[in-house]
Amino acid sequence: MKVAEWLSGPEREVAWRGDRPLMLSTMRAQVRALSQRLAADPGMRWALCFDDSYRFCVALLACWYAGKTPVLPGHCRAALLNEMRDRLDGVIADMPLSLDLPLWHCDDAEAPGILPPLPAQAGLVLYTSGSTGAPRQVVKSLAIMEQETRWLIDLWGTPLQQCRIIASVSHQHLYGLSFRIFLPMALGLPFAAQPVFYGEQLAQLTRQWRYAFISSPAFLSRLDDGLDAPDCALIVSAGGALPWSDAAHVRQRFGCPVSEIYGSTETGVIAARQFDRPDAAWRCMPQVRLAAVTPDRWQVWSPLIAGSDGWRLDDRLLMQPDGQFQLAGRHDRIVKIGDKRVSLSEVERRLLSLPEITDAAALAVTRQGRQAIGVVVALNAVLDDAALHQHKQQWKRQLQQWLEPLAIPRYWRVVAAIPVTSQSKRAWLQIEELFDVAD
Repeated sequence: MKVAEWLSGPEREVAWRGDRPLMLSTMRAQVRALSQRLAADPGMRWALCFDDSYRFCVALLACWYAGKTPVLPGHCRAALLNEMRDRLDGVIADMPLSLDLPLWHCDDAEAPGILPPLPAQAGLVLYTSGSTGAPRQVVKSLAIMEQETRWLIDLWGTPLQQCRIIASVSHQHLYGLSFRIFLPMALGLPFAAQPVFYGEQLAQLTRQWRYAFISSPAFLSRLDDGLDAPDCALIVSAGGALPWSDAAHVRQRFGCPVSEIYGSTETGVIAARQFDRPDAAWRCMPQVRLAAVTPDRWQVWSPLIAGSDGWRLDDRLLMQPDGQFQLAGRHDRIVKIGDKRVSLSEVERRLLSLPEITDAAALAVTRQGRQAIGVVVALNAVLDDAALHQHKQQWKRQLQQWLEPLAIPRYWRVVAAIPVTSQSKRAWLQIEELFDVAD
């Protein structure tokens, strides 16, 4: 069903929180109350910062019915939101935040009455890590979001019948928004208001239901061998590369192969595959077209991308004669740590804002099969080992204002000057060699 129909129809369970069902009539009344409050406020762009997916859905719908634009800032750190204050009129949240912006806390208020029609131009704004380090704005119309949902229903509508949706990923990003909110609401399936943080939570789920589990490589790689797995009709992974060994382990535990999604915030879903063998290839979604624009760069065209220019991919593709493809790494300075996109340029920019650091280079460092952020920094003063250790702890605390935990540098190298080539560009081979000796 379309978004305009989400709140219509007979009474049903739309979500659950713990052992408490959350009903359609309650959601409808809460959307009315918040939309009326928003309609009375002149502000147009409202950032949504929620841990609870049900309350997030209420705020999302309330923004649309009030004629406002919901904004998903990527992550909800106060420092980032304060930096965006010129682009926001307020924040609606269910978490404690100290902001320079108007902050409304979700109070679960209800109101009677009839909702107005959804505006024809309803949409939302997401922010994602750009290659320059500055957050990139991505605008999605409601029509584009509904188109993507129809594709997902065509692909998985049958196995999803009678399922309940659980997720370990956040609705604050496009993947979670599409699969954790749009998909269950369009199919009339109940979704969990609270995320799955640990494998033990899966073992505690009621066994009378079948589930669709929306997850990520980082979560699936940590599953316990002794997990008492729930009955899953579908397991979806996206946000990074899932090793075949982990995919095979998940199938062994759940009796269900992992289905993977390839795409980005800018492009929406591009392709999907069932990861049931090591060489499983990706198949494009209907109406998606890929073409090589240089020998090693690919462009994608899709109805999910606004405009006719398509989008230049930052991934290397190995195309097969039948049109399916394999992924072979990235070109840009966005890396995946766990299942999070981390902009190395953003890490460098934040390091350079610290008064003691005069130059910085960031990269992904692999130790025992796991990646973390490593940085090489040049300082404005010479520090002994004790002072350097103290400064590193201080720098990490300062970086927490802006960066997510996985983006905080784990490995540090201090140099007099960062190596450069004869063309004055970063000498990345020399920089990488600084991390050849483990910490």
